[in-house]
Amino acid sequence: MAGGRRRGGRGRRRGKANPNGAEVENRNGNHHDDDDRGYGLPGEGVGGDNEVRRDGGNINRHDGGGVGADYLGDDPGRAGPSKPADLRQAEPPPAASDEPEAAALLLEEFEALGIHARRADPVLPPRPGYGAAGTPCVVKANLFLARLVDEGLHHYDVTISPEPTPKGGYREVMSKLVSENQHTELGGRFPAYDGHDSLFAAGPLPFDSKEFEVTLSASVDKRRMRNREYKVVIKHAAAISLTQLRMLLAGYPTDIPAQALQVLDIVMSDVIFNERNDTESGRSFLSQKLGWDKDGTLGAEAWKGLYQSIRPMQNGLSVLIDVSSTVFIQPLLLIEFVQKTLKIDVLNRKLSKPEYARLLKAVRGLRIEVTHRGDERRKHRVAGLSVKPTKELSFKSPDGATMTVIGYFKETYNVDLKFNFLPCLNVGSEQKLVYLPIEVCKILPKQRYQKKLDGSQVSALRNSTCQFQSEPKQSSRQVVERKQYNSTKRAHELGIDVDDNLTTVNARVLPPPNLQYHDSGSQKTWPPMNGYWNMKDKKVVNGAKINNWACVNFCEDLSKNDVEQFCFKLAEMSRIIGVDLADLKLPVFTARSGQVEDDIRTCYQKAQSKLRDQKIDLLLAILPDKNGRLYGDVKRICETDIGLLSQCCLRSNVFTKSNKILANIAIKINAKAGGRNSVFDDAQKSLPVVSNKPTIIFGAHVTHSSAVDDSAPSVVSVVASQDWYEVAKYNGVVRVRDQREEIISGLEDIVKELLHAFENKSNTKPQQLIFYRDGISESQIKEVVKKEIPEIEKAWKALYDNENPQITFIVVQKRHSLSLFPIDNKYKHHVAKKNVEPGTVVDSEICHPSEFDFFLCSHAETKGSSHPVQYLVLRDDNIFTADELQTLTNNLCYTYASCTQSVSIAPPAYYAHKLAQRAHLYLAQGSSAAMEASSSSSATAPAGGPKQLPEIKNELKRSMFYC
Repeated sequence: MAGGRRRGGRGRRRGKANPNGAEVENRNGNHHDDDDRGYGLPGEGVGGDNEVRRDGGNINRHDGGGVGADYLGDDPGRAGPSKPADLRQAEPPPAASDEPEAAALLLEEFEALGIHARRADPVLPPRPGYGAAGTPCVVKANLFLARLVDEGLHHYDVTISPEPTPKGGYREVMSKLVSENQHTELGGRFPAYDGHDSLFAAGPLPFDSKEFEVTLSASVDKRRMRNREYKVVIKHAAAISLTQLRMLLAGYPTDIPAQALQVLDIVMSDVIFNERNDTESGRSFLSQKLGWDKDGTLGAEAWKGLYQSIRPMQNGLSVLIDVSSTVFIQPLLLIEFVQKTLKIDVLNRKLSKPEYARLLKAVRGLRIEVTHRGDERRKHRVAGLSVKPTKELSFKSPDGATMTVIGYFKETYNVDLKFNFLPCLNVGSEQKLVYLPIEVCKILPKQRYQKKLDGSQVSALRNSTCQFQSEPKQSSRQVVERKQYNSTKRAHELGIDVDDNLTTVNARVLPPPNLQYHDSGSQKTWPPMNGYWNMKDKKVVNGAKINNWACVNFCEDLSKNDVEQFCFKLAEMSRIIGVDLADLKLPVFTARSGQVEDDIRTCYQKAQSKLRDQKIDLLLAILPDKNGRLYGDVKRICETDIGLLSQCCLRSNVFTKSNKILANIAIKINAKAGGRNSVFDDAQKSLPVVSNKPTIIFGAHVTHSSAVDDSAPSVVSVVASQDWYEVAKYNGVVRVRDQREEIISGLEDIVKELLHAFENKSNTKPQQLIFYRDGISESQIKEVVKKEIPEIEKAWKALYDNENPQITFIVVQKRHSLSLFPIDNKYKHHVAKKNVEPGTVVDSEICHPSEFDFFLCSHAETKGSSHPVQYLVLRDDNIFTADELQTLTNNLCYTYASCTQSVSIAPPAYYAHKLAQRAHLYLAQGSSAAMEASSSSSATAPAGGPKQLPEIKNELKRSMFYC
């Protein structure tokens, strides 16, 4: 029966189940809380390499962008059961893994045809049947069924010499080669090219290896001063079999054929690129024809285009099409870029240390061209900055004389340098310095913005993508029509046929759990409909007591009276909702943004003195804007130096008349200080798999620095619940690891520490363990199964007399780019916003043919499109049914402590992400300080090995200071 509890061990038969239709919600911006700054309810963010799907959904893999950043996630979407004729009533055929007999029959059929494929390694838990809980509905996905070549593809290695420049030159050379030789040497084939060293044909070319000569004339590209001749060698590498892919689609439990899918992605991408001449950015194709936005104040621009990939699903192959935006640096005169970066108009003074550090971070790695040599536009990459300003720089000329940079440019190029207080660019190296004044340089076009976006840039990009994607369903469909997949020569050559209708999917909407608040409030229980609620007439379940607290104001234009009034209103609202926040007894302290460290310590010491060494429980900081640097400094000093809880608020909050914003700040303070805001009204009903036996729930995340920071280590964060069975509080552990280390090393010791903390707080030993692992891609799943899960097992056995643990390990994947849209009008509130209902779950058509996975959209999105998160089970000793695990995950999303709304991913994974993000703030602030202290002749990358993480003070280690 669907949803029926399975009995017995891991290898036992799991019964098949009937799926009732289902509804999916789509979300393209993993939503996040803007940390603890009182910015209101969670929204979206933009991360590291700043590529955004649809209305702001971040697809960057590591590090969220800015402070309180969005989730970064994992990659390919997986697949699910076949497409029934009646989507509301029909039962999908059982996946091969649902019935051992079915899998055996499939294997016999393939082997009878002489086809052999290895089983999946490792073997993941099979799907235990389909969920039945919730209200059935139908949604659409941004997937388009595809039919491709029947015969195998042939792979050819391509070598071009000399190496073409710029990057796009590879395609120019190969395009010319194909156009000149298609009907002769290539035997009529129209092969696909990956843009670098691989060529793919639907059938063999007439040769195994051949050398071609290609000439690109200067008239083709005005950047060339003369014709360029290239030698191109094409050599047969391998035949690409699609057998394993066919077996996977038929339901046989085999590894996902990554090579075949990669080749098909390249083939589809080449069809687009050659017909549209778009700009490539990773797996996205961007074009001004699809719309673009400039921002006049930020020095960055968002180019819009599409992201596409091939996906295996239960009803066949599909092309996933998603509208995306990628941030590029504007090709400005570098002096303009400096003004935008530093947000200053006048450059007739020497830069301060913070300004110098910001500028160095912004320009390092940029590709530029000079403007002072007429038509000879020499190109360089920026290695660093001179420490001295231009007016103080000199060098030895070839004849041994000392010459100033100013004098050299006047004498050689007749250029009068105006901005002599600015440093020069170093376009050489640390050993051989080559200086260029900033004002004679221009940024080259088509450079991706690799660094984190600040708050204003995040908002601008999000608004840009939202305006572009006002009709998400239509946009995906229009992209397919505009790209003309089925009408190009390459499409015919490769047998490509893509349906122009979005895939229709069965889904269900899971009901929200009832939440319990304190009995003294008017509203003792509350059903959070539509994913949102508020604290009106409610009181927190357990209110923290905060006797003494201080307020530090970083806003020069705020009067002391304004801040005192805000503090009074905040304390009053806190007590109304049950948080015991005393009135402010201390005067408001004033601090300077440029002297954060000194001023916070001074304020703290003054506060301690006035209170006669009574303990200070909280520091409230008023910040002028979403300044990540200032915010990071406050957090680092309070949490790693002083040992003090802190709450940051924006200047705009000071004048708010919204009780909702005040209450939102109060519940954040309460969670940090050890209180609980709400619990489930009926834990047995809302968390049956947790309340039945003592259960500890883990969340884990690994994040990395941005691509341009080559010194920052990776950060590992693991959190675990401590208050069975209500699961409202979490302990956290954070560690640094080698740069780009994806797998969590030392997990055994971390798990031991958190198991001890659970026992101490819950006064019982856990009997089952649920682990939500965020931040891995599909290619890393095998390694996680082989390395991380055994570490958890070892920790358990070491503490509990070699007892076998009951582990359910779930991967949280956000980087699949799948979106879902409602197609009926039952839920008018969300249909008007082009989004599906919170609680929408899909475990059929678009899921894996045999493994235990599901897509869940647990939150409501107010801006942009909702984007479901994929959950994949890698181990399931607890033998949960589909309904049990889906319901548990959805209901947990209503327990996030920092806001009154359901969140997009399971809170254990969310908290782990927030803790890792906090650690990156500590590291980033240390990096800036080191940069400012540099006194070398040219500042390049900070010297030394990986940074060490400052230790969090003992007073905070067992609190949720990061939420």
